[in-house]
Formats: sequence, C-alpha cells, structure tokens
Amino acid sequence: MAHHSPRLILFDVDGTLILSQGVAGRLMLKAVETVSGKSFDYDVRDFAGFTDRLIMRRLLQRAGVPDSELEEKLQQAERLYLQWIAERFRNPHFVKVLPGVRELLERLQTENGFYPGLLTGNIREGARIKLGSVGLWDYFPVGAFGDDAEDRNQLPPVALRRAREHYSIDFRPEDTWIIGDAPNDVRCARANRIRSLAVASGVIPAEELQAEGPDVLLPDLRNVEEVLRILKG
Repeated sequence: MAHHSPRLILFDVDGTLILSQGVAGRLMLKAVETVSGKSFDYDVRDFAGFTDRLIMRRLLQRAGVPDSELEEKLQQAERLYLQWIAERFRNPHFVKVLPGVRELLERLQTENGFYPGLLTGNIREGARIKLGSVGLWDYFPVGAFGDDAEDRNQLPPVALRRAREHYSIDFRPEDTWIIGDAPNDVRCARANRIRSLAVASGVIPAEELQAEGPDVLLPDLRNVEEVLRILKG
C-alpha cells in the first residue's frame, strides 16, 4: 500500500528526460526559415521551456511575417518540422536518455501511488517522435502538450483533467509535481500551485534554476531513491 496520497508526476521532455544535441531546435529553425524566406540567429537558451508553437510564432514574427499570414505560416512550419524530425529521429544515435530516467520511470510503474504524465512545450506528435525513438513514449499515458496551449502556464489544468479521466483519480495540484530543467517549468508549477523539481540536466545552469525558487533542485535524476523520497513528500 502507498503511504502517501496518489502523486501525479508530470515530466518535461528536452533536457529532463532526453538530450538530442539540439537537432530538433535546428530543424525547427530551418522550418521557420524555409516558410519565411529569412535567416537569423537562434540561441536555444532564448526559448528553453517555451512551447513549440510559441517559439515558432516568435521566430516568424522576428522574420517579419505579417499578422495576416502568421497562422498559415505557422501551420506550414509545424508540418515541415514534424516531417523532418520524424525522418531524423528514425536513427536516434544522437539521442541521449539522461541519467536515472529509465530506472525512475520503471520504478514509478511498480511503486504504489505514482502516476506519470508529460507536461511539455513539445507538440504532441513531436514528443511522441522524440520519446518513441528511445523507447520512452509508452511510459506516459497522459500529458499536456504545446499544441494544447501556447502559454505553458495553461498546460497543468489540461494535464490534471486528462490524468483524472485516465487514472480515475481526483488529483489535486498539491498532489502533483512538475519535473523540468528550465525556469519556465518552475514558474509554470508555481502559477498553478504545483510543486516543482528542477533538474540542471539541460542547458540552464543550476544557479539560474535556483534563482527561480523551485521546491527542490537536483543536478539530474540519477539518484532514483532520493527522487522517490522527494516525490512522496
């Protein structure tokens, strides 16, 4: 029997579960450049923790796409991006599953009282392609994605609703954790009265994450027993 109330554990993807050497970000930039006809610099840190659609929208605006064409160009860029990552991730030799992730996900399946899900800025199909390439997608029966809302802070209510429907458990925000590697993960959790476990396994240094005031900060998820103790708390 679980000695704690049921816990909904919502994971970010890039920098939290996997690293893919910036491949997806470069393909997203290429898609935006292709549909806009403009080239510009891109620093992945500028958009860490943002949703895919918001990133593409801002890049298209930066490229000077007029508002009247923005939605059409956004859809075109999204289609190209998904097509290209599907092709690129078929041979996922460049994708690294981060330390502790597989063991933690296995333990969450076998330990009573834990219910995993995703909360990610990735478009759902993008998350499926990335995680599916390394055998992680099936660990997550529910989630909220970047095509559910462009504002990340609007995703937790979506994830909670889907988790309640799937697991038939009335999860509350206080029963929930968000695990992520970016300041926006911490802000999103705080805005929704959800606890945050920040991991410095992505592109954002630990001191920058600490400045956001997460409930817990770890270098990564490799100490699975410690992570489980935290999530039970």
